[in-house]
Amino acid sequence: MNKHYWVYILYCENNCYYTGYTTDLTKRYEAHLEGTASKYTRSFKPLKIAQYWKVKNKSIAMQLENRIKKLSRQNKEKIINNPDLLHIYFGV
Repeated sequence: MNKHYWVYILYCENNCYYTGYTTDLTKRYEAHLEGTASKYTRSFKPLKIAQYWKVKNKSIAMQLENRIKKLSRQNKEKIINNPDLLHIYFGV
């Protein structure tokens, strides 16, 4: 079986974004809601999944997560509102 990964951005109750990656987006989001997925989302509950992308492998997912985390809020909102921009920014 060919495993794929999801890179996602959550919008949290403190009006900030959290970025992560997983193999099971639904299960991971539920863990964020329960406060068991990360220290950050334990403190600042996610209100919604702002955007997500399906990627081929873990290496790409980790690189993409890291690159998104370094984006300004303005650029994060650009890729949330237009997910195809991710390809322009990072070539994935």
